Amino acid sequence: MTQPLPETGTADGMRARGARVDVEHVSRRFVDVEALRDVSLHVAPGELVAVTGRSGSGKSTLLNLISGLDRPTEGRVLIDGVDIAEGRRDERARRKLIGFVFQQHLLLSELTAQLNVEVPLIGAGVPARERRRRALELLDEVGLAHRAQHRPATLSGGERQRVAVARSLANGPRLLLADEPTGALDSANSQRIIELLATLRARHGMTVIVVSYDTAVYAHADRTMTILDGQPAVDGSGP
Repeated sequence: MTQPLPETGTADGMRARGARVDVEHVSRRFVDVEALRDVSLHVAPGELVAVTGRSGSGKSTLLNLISGLDRPTEGRVLIDGVDIAEGRRDERARRKLIGFVFQQHLLLSELTAQLNVEVPLIGAGVPARERRRRALELLDEVGLAHRAQHRPATLSGGERQRVAVARSLANGPRLLLADEPTGALDSANSQRIIELLATLRARHGMTVIVVSYDTAVYAHADRTMTILDGQPAVDGSGP
């Protein structure tokens, strides 16, 4: 029997609000390529963990497995004690549990910033008036309330990524995953995005896992984990 993913919690406090993540001896093979080999990672509720490593080391693969976008060849990923692979069918619960920020913002070019943030809420069945209120509230939180009616083409790269961050928060996730969120940005905007993620973590009490080669994330991380050739090389404290 498929066990449903846990719904968004309402307990007070950062550690109660965030989700616990347990990656247990996970491997992922693609035909003749082994992207990850026997990786284990345990993230406490409310923690911010930075995952680093060279391009092609398996960082993004790990994040896809944690999000449920992909499934491990071996091992398992637990979110609050529930195997994410077993709960994949409960898509609505997964959307409430997990938010995802991609390297390329993946905004819909024909929609305004406000409507882009509303997209996940449409899938969740949220009424139109509440969608609009929530989207404007989130855009204000990332400093873009004044750009709500602008389309992506009229926004800067940093602004587009901030809209993407707001969109990832639309369903109030307890786990936020960010895959190279500053990879396409200059140093100034990269710093703003990293600081924004850290601020949102503190404000909402989410668990946050950031995949990045940007050393700016280290200053805000509770721990860092380095992946080298598909295996953990370092799992330690932040600076």
